[in-house]
Amino acid sequence: MRKTNPHTAFNKRIFISAMACMVLLLFCQCSTVSSKSTKVVVSVKEQKLAIYKEGKLVRKYPVSTSKFGEGDKPGSYRTPLGTMKVAEKIGGNAPRGSVFKSRRRTGEILRPNAPGRDPIVSRIIWLTGTEHRNRHAYKRFIYIHGTAEEKKIGQVASYGCIRMRSRDVIHLYRKIGKGTEVVVVRGSLPGTMVQATLAPVVAAAAAIGQSVEQSPAQRVPSHPALQRDYINRPTLVLNSNGGSSWATPASGSSR
Repeated sequence: MRKTNPHTAFNKRIFISAMACMVLLLFCQCSTVSSKSTKVVVSVKEQKLAIYKEGKLVRKYPVSTSKFGEGDKPGSYRTPLGTMKVAEKIGGNAPRGSVFKSRRRTGEILRPNAPGRDPIVSRIIWLTGTEHRNRHAYKRFIYIHGTAEEKKIGQVASYGCIRMRSRDVIHLYRKIGKGTEVVVVRGSLPGTMVQATLAPVVAAAAAIGQSVEQSPAQRVPSHPALQRDYINRPTLVLNSNGGSSWATPASGSSR
């Protein structure tokens, strides 16, 4: 009968433990990259929310932002602009139409457009600000959430939150994770995240009647002055790890 070398057995246990840790770390990293490569943009002008994956538009939904306009002042009931992130997700297993009060299920389930009712339903995606202009978002309880008043979706109707139909917010809830960027803009939704950075240049070209040449990768203004603005414009850089930052090519600085 062969005896097992205790040192060999010990080394095998260390190897197996190390491999298990590596697999767990890889899984966590994959989950993080997935959430960072997915971004959400909300257009106040269009009253729509879009999901972008790897910079490409993959889905649009109608929404309702605040009927009081845009802003972040506490007590204003306005929808904050700028880049926020998903801080918490609540209600993952709740049936469609489940009513929430103070982020807890009441046990009641409402059908869409129930007369005289306007509670939060189905899912809650709680946002936190990342900029000075939306720094109060979390304490103001700014959510993306389901609404019982689905007949008002597509028009300004909320008290600061971003409202969605129940079936849409449930679908969105499955597609995004904690840490996902949510950008609220006054203008229209971009076709891609890259086009979002070129929109001011395209608008400036149109304002002076200049054409915009289309290339496979980007739009470039034909007017020399606008080309200089294009070259020196602040650009949203999507990093390899899925993050983003504003950079000025002329100086190489970012902010």
